[in-house]
Amino acid sequence: MRAAFYGRIVFGASAVLFGVIALTWHDADTWQSLHRILRLPLGMAVGDALMVALIAGGIGIVLPRAARPASLLLIVIYALFSLACVPAIVAAPAVYEAYGSFFEQFSLLCGALALYAALQADPRGAVALGRAARIGMGLCALSFTLAQIVYLHLTATLVPTWIPANQTFWAILTTIAFGLAAIAILINVRARLALRSMTLMLALFGLLVWLPLLVTHPEAHFNWSEFALNYLITGAAWMVALVA
Repeated sequence: MRAAFYGRIVFGASAVLFGVIALTWHDADTWQSLHRILRLPLGMAVGDALMVALIAGGIGIVLPRAARPASLLLIVIYALFSLACVPAIVAAPAVYEAYGSFFEQFSLLCGALALYAALQADPRGAVALGRAARIGMGLCALSFTLAQIVYLHLTATLVPTWIPANQTFWAILTTIAFGLAAIAILINVRARLALRSMTLMLALFGLLVWLPLLVTHPEAHFNWSEFALNYLITGAAWMVALVA
């Protein structure tokens, strides 16, 4: 129970941080793949409303009485965020970046769905929703694997140089780790262990990669949004591990 609560804190606090960052800076570095929302009619108002709702949902999931409706709110928000990535895939189906953006948002949807499943009173419904969240997160882990393969050099440059061995070694090792986790999650063999290991690896990414960048370059909006997104995905994987 305590681990579940800590996971909700990570997921919820990251949602609040992401919402605050997006409301503070309305630029491509903070909205990234979701900047298309701002291009819609009344896009600024719609985007701000979604971020306010995201903050409310992030706070709500750590409050016992509000957790269930808040998790449902996050499901709706992350479903909309996932759909916002689809036009880029249709426009450029050969470019992997659009798929990567979609699966980042979809992983958050899986986390919210897993949390909602954990709060279900009906055991059968909880099992079905948990299975859907697990399979979805497995597909996301597969996408993370492909993203690191496609952008291996870029991934390697993010590895701190002070870590023993070289940057390429750790880029390849984490790519393999994502791939093995994806297989285990999708075939449901040691899926919970794979999800917990992936959660730990993602958390370490935040501590070793994005936190130092925040300290050295706090003026870069991209670093803030990536830090928040990293821990959103960490929290989402943690949520799915609870119901796998």
